[in-house]
Amino acid sequence: MNRLTDLLLTGLAPAVWGSTYIVTSELLPQGYPITLAVLRALPAGLLLLLLVRRLPGREWWGRVLLLGAFNFAIFWTLLFVAAYRLPGGVAATLGALQALCVLILARGLLGMPIMTLSVMAAMAGVGGVALLVLTPAAELDPIGVAAGLGGALSMAAGTVLSRKWQPPVSPLTFTAWQLTAGGLLLVPLAWFGEPALPALTTTNLVGLCYLGLIGAALTYFLWFRGVARIEPAAVSMLGMMSPVTAVALGWMLLDQRLSPLQAGGAVIVLGSVWLGQWAARRVPRPEMVPGAPPRAASWPR
Repeated sequence: MNRLTDLLLTGLAPAVWGSTYIVTSELLPQGYPITLAVLRALPAGLLLLLLVRRLPGREWWGRVLLLGAFNFAIFWTLLFVAAYRLPGGVAATLGALQALCVLILARGLLGMPIMTLSVMAAMAGVGGVALLVLTPAAELDPIGVAAGLGGALSMAAGTVLSRKWQPPVSPLTFTAWQLTAGGLLLVPLAWFGEPALPALTTTNLVGLCYLGLIGAALTYFLWFRGVARIEPAAVSMLGMMSPVTAVALGWMLLDQRLSPLQAGGAVIVLGSVWLGQWAARRVPRPEMVPGAPPRAASWPR
């Protein structure tokens, strides 16, 4: 497949993640974020494991657990803390800082140089997200801000390390390992930190099936596939599509108002995503940078 196809398929993942808010608010019981995260990740991971029928070798256990923690357990937990303690616009703006975190981590872990255009694209994306979702009345809670920043850093670390550590298996298998590990790590948090989940209705089950099969199994397969093929800086910019989708769905399905300022923010976000892809193509390969660590082996294509 060519690069454009890889970008479109990878960008589909954060676009679908943007529907998480509306599905959670309209179809799922409220007040059980970690439990719902377990039900989103663990069944999807186990289902994929049944399909691929392959477990990680002993030498990969530690790495898979760490990736499952960064990409799911830590990230989703901090995401929910930020969502509860901050207005949605503040949480989304802090999450958009992930692109900048990826640039720094990719430099340290992959030896990729930090390009000025990539920094400009990431900063423009953060500004666009702020215009799209931030309101003047937004209040800052220190714990919520720390959780939002920690969540962005966790997802950034998971993205970069998923590129650095590429096992000799298909991306579907790699996704199964990480989803299962992340779901298992979330079980103790849900068990001891939240009350028992009430009886689920048909509507609740539909929402969980969507978040598990589409919002986790399919989208994370596409995401990790893209991480293995596309530069981390370019992949991270695609994450900006999530708040754009969330606002668009709220406007179309919930009759939420879309102001000219928000529309301008959406245009800036889309422009920053394009600029991020163009800038990433100009980055020298890691093996061409003096002192760069050896490039991680990628899965067979």
